[in-house]
Amino acid sequence: MVRDHFGVTLPFDTLIAAGRDAFERGDGPASRRAFEAALAVREEGQALEGLAKALYLEVDYPASIAAHERAYAAYRREGNALGAARAARIMAWIHTYLFGDSAVGNGWLARARALLETAGEDSAERGWLEVLQGAIEEVSERREAAFRAGLDIGRHFGDMDLVCEALGWLGIECVRTDRVEEGMRLLDEALAAVCAGEARDLYVIESTFCGMFLACEWVHDLSRAEQWVRAGGDVLQRRNLIATGASCRAHYAGLLTAAGRWSEAEVELTEAIRILERAHVAMRGDALVRLAELRVQQGRLEEAEQLLDGLDQHPEAERPLAALRLARGEFALARDLVERALARSALDPVVVTPLLALLVDVQLADGDVDAARVAAERLADLADRHPGPYLRGCAAVAEGKVCIASRTGDARAFLHEALSEFARAQMPGELARARLELAKAVADERPEVAVAEAKAALEVFERLEAAPAADAAALLLRSLGATGRTGAMGGGVLTKRETEVLALLGHGLSNAEIASRLFISSKTVEHHVGRVLSKLGLRNRAEAAVHAARGAAHKSGAF
Repeated sequence: MVRDHFGVTLPFDTLIAAGRDAFERGDGPASRRAFEAALAVREEGQALEGLAKALYLEVDYPASIAAHERAYAAYRREGNALGAARAARIMAWIHTYLFGDSAVGNGWLARARALLETAGEDSAERGWLEVLQGAIEEVSERREAAFRAGLDIGRHFGDMDLVCEALGWLGIECVRTDRVEEGMRLLDEALAAVCAGEARDLYVIESTFCGMFLACEWVHDLSRAEQWVRAGGDVLQRRNLIATGASCRAHYAGLLTAAGRWSEAEVELTEAIRILERAHVAMRGDALVRLAELRVQQGRLEEAEQLLDGLDQHPEAERPLAALRLARGEFALARDLVERALARSALDPVVVTPLLALLVDVQLADGDVDAARVAAERLADLADRHPGPYLRGCAAVAEGKVCIASRTGDARAFLHEALSEFARAQMPGELARARLELAKAVADERPEVAVAEAKAALEVFERLEAAPAADAAALLLRSLGATGRTGAMGGGVLTKRETEVLALLGHGLSNAEIASRLFISSKTVEHHVGRVLSKLGLRNRAEAAVHAARGAAHKSGAF
């Protein structure tokens, strides 16, 4: 029960206002307590709907659905068809997008439409249903028509929440269908309205930011995303968006990964997976796929495989699965996965670009230079038709790799172009990979240039803890007679996980015991132990234990 300073129970309307105010501040617990107190006074639809939204803010999705169901029933008892339609529409959204239960979602969407017809009055709620219908529609033309209809209705009724929601979805659709400039303008407009305080609904604020992060992740527009994070910092903090929007965190993490901020990306993805633990695997899949992709780049292949287990049908899983197969030398399986994904997404440049880049790597690794050349030409044609620094950089690297493998063409020219484009795109990891390819291209004729480029690449790979790429750069440097590592040999080059493994080795633990302590498999521990020995230049576990003990003694001031 919520009381004032004198211990008097607050009136129902005061409690409702307090709950809504706390919700708008992003304070889920305070909002929930206020609505629970209101329900103790009397059970009405508005109090139950407020409770449902507060529970959503607290990331208790099952309880939020239950409260929405109670709100729906209460609104029906009260004869409030619009309120019941709104509750039904939100349940349709949660069932479809958080739990992957599309049949249940379609059922609630149908109820919402029927209730609007029963209400017999024109309202903004019809526009909300149009937007939701567009979101679940499979045909692009019908999706766009629904979003535009929702936008018109929102403007007609002066419902800025609806206007921002429709603008966001319409912008995503334009980007997805290769109208990037138009789509980004629409998303910019929606976020400007959000940051100006014109949109009040948490769902809309969350959806609009997430839409921008998703679109920026698709086209690798890191600068735009970071501008809006800065511009919307107060909104993000006040509404606790990044803390609650699990899917939003996944897309934001994709941007952080591309920007070379891997440790931050890992935090966001791990938290998103935790938040969505009780949600359907389809919803968790966005975060699981991105974390798996990061693990492959880190060389943590068994962990990547575990993350991808059961995600075979996820639309974005084929790329990290193929990258995993490539890392393990399973070229035929990798090629099949990429070609299957390309066949399904042949007209979608957002998806095709990274797939074609991966296909070139697979084909070159498999010794099929002619096929790699064809894939690189497809990528170059795509870059000509849909210009952008990331796409042009990918195309230039692919053509440079083919030149190196075939010993034809001007690999240096292509790779210099790639360096320029990836620098413009603010993608340090891709820039480092282009540097490594450039080092390979000039190794025979200009070994001093090759050493400089390989060292620059290695420095980035070590900072990112991209073990396979770092090993490749170190190997090239050794072949050129240069130092294989850029930093001092020691704990500084170990990853966080490798440092943990080394410390446990210092306590004399076996692989099985280390696996139990760190909640990973013995095979993964074996991999980490090998990496520790290699990085530190040690011959066996005994030397590693001594090294760890000395490090611990040094930290404690023993000597």
